[in-house]
Amino acid sequence: MALLDELSGYEFEDLMEDVFRHLGYENVRQSARGADEGRDILMEEVVDGRRRAVVVECKHTETVSRPVVQKLHSAVATYDYDGPKRGMVVTTGRFTAPAREYAADLGGTTAGGIELLDGTDLREIGDEIGMDLYNGRIEILCDESLRPTHPTADRNAPVFEAVQPVENLEPATIPTPDTALVLEPTVTVSADTNATFETSVGVIHSIDETDDLVLLADGDLPRVPGATVQSLVTGAESRSARIALEEHDLETRFDLCERKRFGQTETEYKEWAVERLRQAHTTTVHYTGGNNVDYEKTCTPKVSDVTVRDIDPVYVPHVRSQLALGEYDYEFAYYAAGPSRATTANEFHECVHCASDDGSYTYCANCGSINCDDHIRTERLENEPVCTGCAVTERFALKTKYFYDEANLERFREEYEDMAIHEKAGENVALAAGSVLVALLFALFVLGSVGLL
Repeated sequence: MALLDELSGYEFEDLMEDVFRHLGYENVRQSARGADEGRDILMEEVVDGRRRAVVVECKHTETVSRPVVQKLHSAVATYDYDGPKRGMVVTTGRFTAPAREYAADLGGTTAGGIELLDGTDLREIGDEIGMDLYNGRIEILCDESLRPTHPTADRNAPVFEAVQPVENLEPATIPTPDTALVLEPTVTVSADTNATFETSVGVIHSIDETDDLVLLADGDLPRVPGATVQSLVTGAESRSARIALEEHDLETRFDLCERKRFGQTETEYKEWAVERLRQAHTTTVHYTGGNNVDYEKTCTPKVSDVTVRDIDPVYVPHVRSQLALGEYDYEFAYYAAGPSRATTANEFHECVHCASDDGSYTYCANCGSINCDDHIRTERLENEPVCTGCAVTERFALKTKYFYDEANLERFREEYEDMAIHEKAGENVALAAGSVLVALLFALFVLGSVGLL
């Protein structure tokens, strides 16, 4: 129990709110802090088809005696709830014998009774619901992930699909890429916001909204991902794309597999989401008062106006493939949900020389580069693509020629020396055509000057 003992009283209440939500209790919330009314958490349960309130007292102490149970019994009796109700005392320590006897006489988990949970019970509950403690806080232990690959396709299929548009690069010649999988934690907070704003003239604004807020959950503060990741997590296919991690040995399917930890407790994600939704649903309303004067009012939902219905953790696979081609390494990365993907990096569609990502791309087998049209040429001897970055160049007939290497350049020098004059001219068609045109114009000028035209 060492880690539980490191919690403050408020942190222990936060922890228990998370635990009760995982146990399936509904409408779990903390009562107002500061007023010791004998209850710390209020929640509901359904027993035999009937809803029942549960009033919880959290005691972060070594021992809990009978007066604490008596006090909670009174708090339950005075709690304003239209239906049956019972109490529960939760402690990190133990209960005295008189406390247990008093609770047993009240009926335990029956309506009007008081249930007792001690530190040993909490350890067993933690194992049951898949939650662990570290650094004095409760950690979300998620056992579900979106599927990192297409259910019927090879792991490397997305890479081969990405290189298909690259000219001069045959998929059959591509080596196996190194592919790493990072399971990034997300939390989806589903909440209802219901608020009504009134003035002396009546209702001026109302809110009745349901939101599914997706949070990236691996850092000290939650972050809202882009729309594509949100759609992967909450889309129509997301539920069918989920897998149980213990049933899929991802470590053997990828060259590296990392599972990141959730950075906060469920309660912290809930509180962050509630504040975010309050801000999102804040609006300024203009209305006319009974005195015909125009007014302006900013309407912000209260914390109590936002009801969190569900907190759903799931890992989103971030797949990163590195492919070595010649002198270059290329990255292709994406978030995955089975057959659906959201690309985060695609260096196959980016020129290595100017980073252009617009247009067609051609592979240079000489050095392994992928190039835009401005940085690709035709090799003079092989008649194959070569990039301006690795090519050896020299001017022939006043035109630059491109070669794979010095050996090819030397071979062409020898060929060029043996060419006839018209063949050499053919190495620069534009120059040759221009020369013929100039000669023709000059001949016409001469003929005209002597009166033959």
